[in-house]
Order: sequence, then C-alpha cells, then structure tokens
Amino acid sequence: MSDKENAESNDTNTHLIIPTEVLPDVLPIIPVSHRPLFPGMMIPMVLSGDRMLASAREIIESESKVGGAVLIRNQHDGPMSSDDLYAVGTSIKIVKVTPMDEKTIQVMITAIKRFTLAQALTDEPVTRWRVHHNYEEDSPPTEDMKAYSMAIISSVKELIKSNSLFQEELKLFLNRFTIEDPGKLADFVASMTSSEAAEVQEILETFNVKKRVEKVLLLLKKELELNKIQRKIQQQIEERIQRNQKEFFLREQLKEIKKELGLEKDEKTSELEKFEERVRNLTLTEEARKRFDEELEKLRVLEPHSAEYGVSRNYMEWLTSLPWGVYSEDNYDIAKARKVLDRDHYGLEDIKDRILEFISKGRMKGNIAGSIICFVGPPGVGKTSIGKSVAEALGRKCYRFSLGGMRDEAEIKGHR
Repeated sequence: MSDKENAESNDTNTHLIIPTEVLPDVLPIIPVSHRPLFPGMMIPMVLSGDRMLASAREIIESESKVGGAVLIRNQHDGPMSSDDLYAVGTSIKIVKVTPMDEKTIQVMITAIKRFTLAQALTDEPVTRWRVHHNYEEDSPPTEDMKAYSMAIISSVKELIKSNSLFQEELKLFLNRFTIEDPGKLADFVASMTSSEAAEVQEILETFNVKKRVEKVLLLLKKELELNKIQRKIQQQIEERIQRNQKEFFLREQLKEIKKELGLEKDEKTSELEKFEERVRNLTLTEEARKRFDEELEKLRVLEPHSAEYGVSRNYMEWLTSLPWGVYSEDNYDIAKARKVLDRDHYGLEDIKDRILEFISKGRMKGNIAGSIICFVGPPGVGKTSIGKSVAEALGRKCYRFSLGGMRDEAEIKGHR
C-alpha cells in the first residue's frame, strides 16, 4: 500500500465509531414515567410490580446486564404494551440491586446509549425489543459547536443565580462537562430542566448533536423566562407580606400608645363597659342580675378570639337588650276590641268571638299572663294582621319574629 493510500485510510479511520462495549440487539424494556433517561446518567430507580421485577430480573441474570428504559407515552391503569411507549429509549446497565420488600427493589442504573425500536418482540411477561443502537462519533467539536456549548454554559450560570432548586446539580454540571463534549452537555442540561416530559423526550430523539444543542438552548430560554416570572411573583408576595406586617406592627404600636395616653380602649374593655352602661338603665330581677354578673365576670377572663367569648357576648347582647322593668297597662275594653277587629277584618266571626272570649277572661282574672293564642292556617289568610289587631286592642306593642328554617328548639328555649 502506498503512502497516499495509507494517509487516505488513516483519514477514513478518524470517522469510525468505536463503541466502548458491544450492546445486545435484543433488550428487556423497563417502562419509566415522568421523564426519560439520558446517556451518561447514573440514578437510583424503584421498581415494583410483577412485570417490572421480571424485566429487572432478566437484565440482572443476563451476561451483559444491559436492558432498556423507555418513557411511557400513554399512561393508564392497565398493563403496558409496546404501543404505549415511545420508540426511542436508552440502554441501561444495572450496577446495584437493593431489595426493599417482597415486591419492590431499588436499583442503581447507568444509562449508556440511545436506541431506536426496530421490532417489538414480546409484551408478556416481559417487554422485549429488537433495537438499533445509536453510537455517536467521538470527534473534536467544530468552532460552531464550541460556541453553542459556551451559550449553554452561560445560560446555566444565569439559571444558577435565579433558581436555588437545582443549584448543587448545576454546579456539579459545570465541574464535569466542558465545551469539548456538546452532546453530553445538552443531554445533562435537558435532564435538569423542568420542561414537560414530551419536550425532554424530543431532545432524546434528536440524534444530530447540533440540532439537539439548539433545542436545548430553546428549553433553557423558556426555563429562564419561567424563573423571571417566578422571581417577580415571589418578590410581589414578599413585598405584600412585608407591607402587611409593617401595617400590623404600626397599628399595634398605635393601640398601645393610645392606651397609655387613655385615648382609646381595646375592644374587650369597650364591650364590657357597654354592657354595664346598658344595665344601669334597666330594672333587673334578682335572678337576671345574678346571671348578668356571672356572664360579665366570664367575659373578663375569656380571650376575645375564643369561641366561648363569642357565645357569652351574644348572650349578653340579648340579656341587656330586653326591656327589663318596662311594662304596659293592658286594656280589657271589650267594645273597643270588637271595634278594632271589625275594622281590620271582614267576617271571621268565630275567630273574633274566641278573641273576645280570651280578653273577657283576662278582664275577670285581672291579667292574661301565661295565656297563648295560636292561629293556624295557610299563608295570606290574616293570621299576622289578627295578631296586630289583638295587640292594638290590648294596648300592647306588637313584635313579629319569624321561625322559618329553624330546626332546633334549643334556639328558642335559649340553650347554649
């Protein structure tokens, strides 16, 4: 062979792809959810279920200990078939197995190369594929690729400043990868982004390194924009919290200053003084006065934010709102009562006679205490208006309150 032929042969050999190890063409497949695996990754994975364990067992017992990991395209509750998986996956090697229980193991996986589905052989009991492995050329990057790699590294550095979630992982990335290996650089960055699984799978399916790097740069740009929005929202929330806290402290300080100067009283003190002021103008019975003093003392020791404080406060509102010691003089004039009833209502003679009988009985006894008249009938027949007429005839004030929707008699009896 001449020198010229040797030179041509050597030039040709520089473009040959020499795999570090021969990978089998038929692989047991482990379906993965959430995100695909990229070559060069080493991650732990928890496997459970009969099919997952069967696939892992076949990989471990094989001579090469190599299998495949493929992202699930169609997630559902039934058994997975090859049609539910993407056609591009990653060959993996199981380097460590840790049993967790009878039906769960944890495996340490090293991702090796990309592959493409050539033929789906079986789905039961183990998914097996015949695949074509993608061996990337190990050649020095061009100046364009170096520029792309530097753009990725620059974007990652900017991402580290704004996102503390992946700070350690991205710092590790900067220490491990250089511009001399743009393919692995793009793979690692794609695996660390928060992009959708389909977008990350698209990066895995891009075998051309230049196109892959371009797509990763787009993902990084979206990630940076998302982080800017996140920082803006977080800043707005922090400013709002700080403003609310500042207002709260200032209001509390103002309250304390006014208290010290005697310009303002707190809500609890104002409530207690209001009840005491009301009672001064009322003539309570001995029993009512005793109850009032007990409830007032209870309010003094209760915290305003407690549920019992609200109950006692409502009770005191009702207790001090009643017209204690205020009475009206009943009028038992039968003629006046007949006149009022006839003026306001036509007919209803039997009802009018019963009312007049009720008033006559009160005239004989001297009072109508403890007596109740109950009117029964559908809406609109005059029950309320008759009650108003009775009150007018007796010279009493009429008070109407509705019990519609009330289901518990304790509300009426006053139980608490």
